[in-house]
Amino acid sequence: MTATAPAPAKSLGPTGGFGGLLGLLGGGFTGFVVRRVLGVVVTLFVLSALLYAVFYVAPGDVAQITCGPRCSPAQVQQVSDQLRLDDPLYTRYVDFLRGIFVGHDYSTGTGVLHCDAPCLGLSYQTDQQVTELILNKVPVTGSLALGAMVLWLILGVGTGVLSAWRRGRPTERILTAVTLAGTATPVFVIGLILMILVCGQLQWLPFPQYVPFTDDPQQWAWNLLLPWVSLALIEAAKYARLTRASMLETLAEDHVRTFRAYGVKERSIVGRHALRGALAPVIALTANDFGSMFGGALLTETLFGLPGLGRELVHAVRVVDLPVVVGMVMVTGFFVVLANAVADVLYAVADRRVVLS
Repeated sequence: MTATAPAPAKSLGPTGGFGGLLGLLGGGFTGFVVRRVLGVVVTLFVLSALLYAVFYVAPGDVAQITCGPRCSPAQVQQVSDQLRLDDPLYTRYVDFLRGIFVGHDYSTGTGVLHCDAPCLGLSYQTDQQVTELILNKVPVTGSLALGAMVLWLILGVGTGVLSAWRRGRPTERILTAVTLAGTATPVFVIGLILMILVCGQLQWLPFPQYVPFTDDPQQWAWNLLLPWVSLALIEAAKYARLTRASMLETLAEDHVRTFRAYGVKERSIVGRHALRGALAPVIALTANDFGSMFGGALLTETLFGLPGLGRELVHAVRVVDLPVVVGMVMVTGFFVVLANAVADVLYAVADRRVVLS
């Protein structure tokens, strides 16, 4: 009787350090989501450290820069005391993080002002809590970004699919010319033309004025329609080109030619197979653009008079209000990181092979 050699033990991967921690999280979709959440936390921690180093450890008199050129020596000293510039750097950074999680107390000279968590600082121009200031602006920018994203996905992906489907035909040439023109046109040009035509000459819509959704949903939508369209037309051109290129690449693959050989209808090939393969880069770009819109829609907000995060960030930079600048950049970074993490999860939902990679 021949003895059977024992089967070699399967390697479980690294068992120590960070690799061991990831191993404990387990595999499958749940482990994938947990790893992405941990990645978000680590990325935000690194971002906060970089921002603090850039803005609060910069050369020069930070207290004077933060307070402004018109501040008296007493006001500059008060800002220096609030920033604790005489303390070691690591102590100040830990205090900054503690404010985000548990709040912070600021001396006003005559008393103490408590800043509730998450505390991102205190504006030295308005004496307003940065968190409160940002929360007042987020609904405006969020409304602009969300509505524009829906429009640019519908227009961009639809145009890209149609261009790939009608490749080599007059329809494809016309759509390609339109998308190139849209990519080359600045958003303020499209917005200005739309306001002159739609609001000025034709008077189909009133000049945009932000109305909160909770006050009047209908007026909220009507007043944001032109900003949505202006921003969506620019972004849709980019998505149309990306979708077209991805569709053409997918349509040239072997399995698609096999479907055609078996007599599968072209509409089914485009809708069920080619489009699904082309969505991965579209999801990635959408996540990045949607996150960047929080702080990056400056031109659109300025043109249409929307009191959003972009306008507030430019104003804070102009008056050198460092706590507001740091808070705004932190929030923008948070939305970018969060949007990309959501995109990774959507990848896994659409294609479970991503979980195993």
